[in-house]
Amino acid sequence: MPTPADHQKRALRAELRERRQNLTVVERENATIGVTNNLISLVSGLDARSVSCYLSSPTEPDTRPFVNWALAHDVRVLFPVSREDGLLDWTVGSEGEQEQQGLYGMPEPVGEPLGPIAINDVDLIVVPAAAISPDGTRLGWGRGYYDKTLGSMEKCPPVYAVVYDSEIVSDIPRELHDQPVNGVVTPSRIFDF
Repeated sequence: MPTPADHQKRALRAELRERRQNLTVVERENATIGVTNNLISLVSGLDARSVSCYLSSPTEPDTRPFVNWALAHDVRVLFPVSREDGLLDWTVGSEGEQEQQGLYGMPEPVGEPLGPIAINDVDLIVVPAAAISPDGTRLGWGRGYYDKTLGSMEKCPPVYAVVYDSEIVSDIPRELHDQPVNGVVTPSRIFDF
């Protein structure tokens, strides 16, 4: 039975999805430049040698230029691969990555699956989000993959979500299973919680 929080989240996701679809090409390109520079700055500042990052969908801030930079600078990149059991599998990235559509139409790399625990070896986790609140509450897209993954980790490295500047919002309902993030990367800044 859907809770009031479920209804609030669903409405907020629909509004954010529409807002993303209405961004102009120039707004997207500028966002890509800012997000890429801020992700590079974050990885460099943490001296991360291994990161987990997702392949962005067409409406998300573009992570590919950052991924290309990481691979060119010998930073190991693990990509999530959706499984039917609700867990994430992982595969190692390589330059010239081939992509396929995952279970829910999201882009995923073609690669050898390493199993759900491969995520335990990274220095930084970069996650997608629909929105983030100033206390670190992350609104995902409703499938719960990252909440399950982050909630099951014994020792979790820093977790940063990537969103557009307008997607830091104050009124995200938080439920028991929602896993907070340590910070957020937007086109204009890196914000630590």
